[in-house]
Amino acid sequence: MTADPPLLPVPRTAVVVVAAGSGTRLGAGAPKALVGIDHRTVLRHALDRVFAAAPAQVVVVAPAGYEGEAEADALAAAGPRRDLVRVVAGGETRQQSVAAGLAALWGDVETVLVHDAARALTPSALLDAVAAAVAEGVGEGIIPALPVIDTLKRVSGDEVVGVVDRSELAAAQTPQGFPRRLLDEAYARAAGDGADYTDDAALFAAAGHPVRRIAGSARAFKITTPADLERARLILAAEGAPAAGPSQAGAPRIGIGTDVHGFSGEGVLRLAGLEWPGEPALAGHSDGDAVAHAMVDALLGAAGLGDIGTHFGTDHPEYAGAHAEVFLARTAEILAAAGYAIGNVSVQFQGNRPRFSARRAEAEAVLSAALGGAPVAVSATTTDGLGFPGRGEGIAVTAVALVHGLAPAAR
Repeated sequence: MTADPPLLPVPRTAVVVVAAGSGTRLGAGAPKALVGIDHRTVLRHALDRVFAAAPAQVVVVAPAGYEGEAEADALAAAGPRRDLVRVVAGGETRQQSVAAGLAALWGDVETVLVHDAARALTPSALLDAVAAAVAEGVGEGIIPALPVIDTLKRVSGDEVVGVVDRSELAAAQTPQGFPRRLLDEAYARAAGDGADYTDDAALFAAAGHPVRRIAGSARAFKITTPADLERARLILAAEGAPAAGPSQAGAPRIGIGTDVHGFSGEGVLRLAGLEWPGEPALAGHSDGDAVAHAMVDALLGAAGLGDIGTHFGTDHPEYAGAHAEVFLARTAEILAAAGYAIGNVSVQFQGNRPRFSARRAEAEAVLSAALGGAPVAVSATTTDGLGFPGRGEGIAVTAVALVHGLAPAAR
């Protein structure tokens, strides 16, 4: 007699993939999740990454009338895990669609991730990180988020009336994770109140539960407009092009960057991501932060993606006056799009001023945060009075960066 195959454990985690949006702003004439990025749909790309994460029940909430198309994508992505798939029709609002997905969960599920199919390139590692954070917490909701890098203004009509402190802001992404019982109760409460929320974290918080953020991913951007769709296509094309992608997954690559700026700028000195009141400013197209600029060149060089002039030169006026965090965050996005992760960056600048040692830890923390948490080490030295740094005319910087190619499932 042939023994029956062993039964696999029932997952305690579920992912509700919300794919019921109409995609009006995309202007594609079809539900957004079923629009092709390449030879695969937005939904299929999202599900490929969901199924590359730890095993979970997967409930796809499809546009009403398109359940068959959604199921075909789901079963193709699931492969041998097709028994974990269920497809249900969505409602008129996102909140109603998520509620339909929650109603389809197995009784064994304890942790729920709610994920927008429109964030089609979200790395599977981010799904695992959110699920792990929910499991480690005590009744918390978990959202991935990125720091806001743009300068934000408060306006009234066309008039600018104030500045928004972006240090208090974060750009929320999905998947958002929750304890299943508390999320069910929060949805029941919202339905009873007739309230409608823009995301699940807001609904969960309105029920009195804490929400905590973890680091998000530049790859988890939302496809909303034709420009977003083109961005996704370019990212996937770069991954498939030998000249643009890493030569070998995981192989380390090293880059060197240098930058020099003279003390002839106006305003306050910006260096290593910090302001230095009372110090002469460095001249430059942006803010003259030679430390950040050398880091950018080292990172781009390591990945073979050009240099700072290619991506941030004078023909890019949007970066005029931009600070270190903008340059570094955008560089991290460029590397991620080409399939690279940042290992670490080491920087040394030469100059008689400013006195750096007391603010070393502060500078390293700011620069690391701008790169999504990659380690950054900064040191400073003098030249014993030799050369233009020794004469106090400016600052010279050298940076070394290590990057490595990501395996396809991690992208």
